[in-house]
Amino acid sequence: MLKIKAVSFRPNDPFTWASGMKSPIYCDNRLTISYPEVRKLICDGLVQLIQKNYPDAEVIAGTATAGIPHAAWVAEKLNLPLIYVRSKPKDHGQGKQVEGVLKPNQKVVVIDDLISTGQSVLGAVKAVQKADAEVVGVAGIFSYQLASATQNFAEAKINFETVTNYSILIEEAKKQNYVTDEELVVLKAWRG
Repeated sequence: MLKIKAVSFRPNDPFTWASGMKSPIYCDNRLTISYPEVRKLICDGLVQLIQKNYPDAEVIAGTATAGIPHAAWVAEKLNLPLIYVRSKPKDHGQGKQVEGVLKPNQKVVVIDDLISTGQSVLGAVKAVQKADAEVVGVAGIFSYQLASATQNFAEAKINFETVTNYSILIEEAKKQNYVTDEELVVLKAWRG
């Protein structure tokens, strides 16, 4: 993620997320799809997470739009059906929110690229549950490790696992000289 510049650091001039939250880091995992070696590593990491934590998965779901390509590669590697979940139901046609074939009671793993508070992926989880399937867990590429995400997933009674996270990323960024010692202090303090 660092090498392909999917991560930007601005400890002294924070980014503003869509939620209004200020952050010294911006992670754009959408860039990973353009790098075959990187996306293969991500796919392998997601496959390992699923095999270890959700071995009874029967369907892989991708969140629209950033989770879809990764879910497709994972589903292919695991030889499992793929579905995807829109952020809201279509306002035309059949008005579907879940696309693909999903049978009642199937066990689903939902894949997203990034977990900040968890609200968006938990919306996808609810859509899958509303379609009478069972979500056995969420797998993501990266987590900011925010307390609000831990709380939101706990309240939803959904487990989540990620290939990497904020703590690992900032330590690696320091090792590779992407950030200074002073910036690392700010980055650690932001997440608490």
